[in-house]
Amino acid sequence: MDELLPNPESVFPAPARAKAPARRHLPTLPRLRWKGIALPNFMERRTKLDPIVFLTVALSLTSAGVLGHLYGPGYEMTLDGQRVGMVESRQMVASAVNRVEARASRILGYDYSLTHTVDYTYHLTLREDLMPVSQVETYLFDQIGEVMKVPVLTVNGQVIGAAEDEDALNTMLESIKAPYINENTVSAQFLQPINISREYTATASLLELEDIYATLTANSVERVDYTVQSGDTFSAIANSRGMTVRELQALNPDTNIDRLWVGQTLTVSQAVPFLSVQTLDNVTYDGPVDFEVEEVPDDSMYQGNTKILTPGVEGLATYNADVTYVNGIEQTRIINTTNVITQPTTQVVAVGTKPRPKTMATGSFIWPIYGRVNSGYGSRYIFGSYSFHSGIDIAGAYGAAIKAADGGKVTFAGTGTGSYWSYGKYVVIDHENGLQTIYAHCSSLDVRAGDRVYQGQVIARVGSTGRSTGNHCHFQVKVNGTTVNPWNYLP
Repeated sequence: MDELLPNPESVFPAPARAKAPARRHLPTLPRLRWKGIALPNFMERRTKLDPIVFLTVALSLTSAGVLGHLYGPGYEMTLDGQRVGMVESRQMVASAVNRVEARASRILGYDYSLTHTVDYTYHLTLREDLMPVSQVETYLFDQIGEVMKVPVLTVNGQVIGAAEDEDALNTMLESIKAPYINENTVSAQFLQPINISREYTATASLLELEDIYATLTANSVERVDYTVQSGDTFSAIANSRGMTVRELQALNPDTNIDRLWVGQTLTVSQAVPFLSVQTLDNVTYDGPVDFEVEEVPDDSMYQGNTKILTPGVEGLATYNADVTYVNGIEQTRIINTTNVITQPTTQVVAVGTKPRPKTMATGSFIWPIYGRVNSGYGSRYIFGSYSFHSGIDIAGAYGAAIKAADGGKVTFAGTGTGSYWSYGKYVVIDHENGLQTIYAHCSSLDVRAGDRVYQGQVIARVGSTGRSTGNHCHFQVKVNGTTVNPWNYLP
């Protein structure tokens, strides 16, 4: 049949064609090769199918890149037959198990090992479905019966205990504040930093709220300051605090227990709650207004002497103040407003301007003799038994000068008899205002009863008369007839 058909060109003669221009040859490019195979050079030869081939290859490569980014190899992890999720690798899970075991061992205090059976099934999976390692570790921790993630209470960085109910913990903490809160309280807070955080902890360490409450409210011993008052002794301060002298001395290792002075600060112990509560109260109350003092010179009185001419009278005012308390004890008081109801009355005082005689007391003491203190004031062991020492013994060379600690009148100068026989030769000086000084065990006396002496005047000489173990001056101070600690009056 094909042979019977006429040649198309013979039936429809082709029109005359214009002569095609000469083909422009592109420069020859080097052949690209991959693993020894020559690759086609698309710049050398182009066909109508070249763009389609190129586009197909490009789309294939792009699709492969996208799929490789979205999908990847993974493993379906099961724990004791229970599906956990998709993980990236077995090695990742093994590392997570090691970290979980190490952490559980630290929490429990002994070596802990997971006994669960872990199985894996290989899958090609979406990368976004892979479990992060942190999620795997959390899941494994939740399978440990000996460890729980519960609220843990810490005070000042110290772990107090763990409980199952965080709300109950907070309620318990508020109950500790409650006794210190009243209708005037503006704020209440704990002095120590408080923190409640959910943490993994040993199940056995869970405490009842009552036990945590007992710990927080139990008293502990803290160091506090005490200011020495007139007449204080080291032993008396210790006894008033329920301590032994040795315990008080341990808190004050650099303090000479035989030499205390008024205003000296000692460290003593005092019981305070483990958890302290600080409150701020805004209070309004009526209180006194201090009166002013007006001084009027008076040349009929000696210098240093005063006399009240017009007594002062306190006024009355209504105050508003912010008061800070710690465990119910006031710490600071800041007055915000003052509304005076009754004005105070000024006190008028006459002040002496007449020069004082040299023999009058100055009101302050000097050392009668300078030397080492051999024996202090208070209880001591001497002559084979314990006894109370009423003064201090200051060592000195035989015949050294003993001076009056202050000006005054000599009321006794002689040898002791009766209850004072042990003093040997001694001197008593009255310094006015109820103050007396005694100088005992002297070798000789330089004054007589009735003499007036000035501060620093030689009144006797060092010796060892009476009941004495060596040359020294026994120095004693009395206030209104009662013996007191000389250290409180010496500079």
